[in-house]
Formats: sequence, C-alpha cells, structure tokens
Amino acid sequence: MKNNSGNILIVVDMQNDFIDGSLGTAEARQILENVRRKIEKYKRENGRIIFTRDTHYDNYLETQEGRNLPVKHCIKDTGGWQISDKLSTEGALIWDKKSFGSPELAQFIKDEIGEGGYGGYEIELVGLCTDICVISNALILKAFLPEVKLKVDSSCCAGVTNASHLNALEAMKMCQVNVV
Repeated sequence: MKNNSGNILIVVDMQNDFIDGSLGTAEARQILENVRRKIEKYKRENGRIIFTRDTHYDNYLETQEGRNLPVKHCIKDTGGWQISDKLSTEGALIWDKKSFGSPELAQFIKDEIGEGGYGGYEIELVGLCTDICVISNALILKAFLPEVKLKVDSSCCAGVTNASHLNALEAMKMCQVNVV
C-alpha cells in the first residue's frame, strides 16, 4: 500500500451467497452497480482496493455462527464464496476473513501505512452487510487507526433489513465514522 494515493477502498463481502445465493437479498442486488462504479472510481484515481471475503468451511453448522445462523454460506472454494463477477478484482488484494471483522486486516493496513503516517489516509468501506461485517470492520479499523479518516458510503451498503442497515449507519456515526 505504500506509495499509493492514501485512499483505500475496502469492499466488504460482495460475494455471490450474499447477493443472490443462500443469504441473498434484493437490497444487496440493488447496490451492486453502485459498488461497481465506486471500484472503477478508485481504479481511475490510483486508490488501493481491498476485497474481504467471508470464509467458512464444511463444519460451518458446528461453529457458533452456524448455530446462530444455520444457513450454510460462503464455504471456501464454492461458487457462493466467490466475489461477484460483476465486480472487477483486477489489481486488488483479496482478504479472506473468518469472522465478521478482521483485526488481521486492520493490523496489515496499519503496518503498511506505517506508524504515525496514517493521518493523511482515508479508508472507505462499502459492501455487505452494513449491520454485521461492515460495522464490525469499521469499528476495528477505528480502534487500530484512530486518526485515519474513515468513511462508509451508505448507497453502496445493504443490511440484513433496511431497519438494521439504518441502525448500523447511526451507530457508526456515533463512533466518528463519516457516513455519506
């Protein structure tokens, strides 16, 4: 990430299972074009793009998440685990994560930016689901990089429900994440 423009786009879990697969929603399908345009904008401006990929295994139903949400999804190496082919991942980093939020990704970004050099960076998050993985990653990033300008584009996010999407946006605003 060093020597880039200072702008980083994190595209959270825009995977087939969350768009039109086992946990797909109309709201997720509706933001797909907005997310595609956002990615293209970052590519034109030489911003850094990181895709996260929710990653589970065959034993998913035996995990805590699987017991609370007993719908198999994003099982590694399946079609549902793949990022939508409507979004270009060319030149992007793809980060597999095994939980809602990824402290490892936040630490990676902190290490790449360099200690003390993160004041000039802006990180923008888009994707799915606003109320689970987007908010989890936003708050972890805020904890690891408190001086980074952190932004969420609400037109490029969708939640499990519209109400939970709006609640998550309000919660992020209270934690000093710029919601646009």
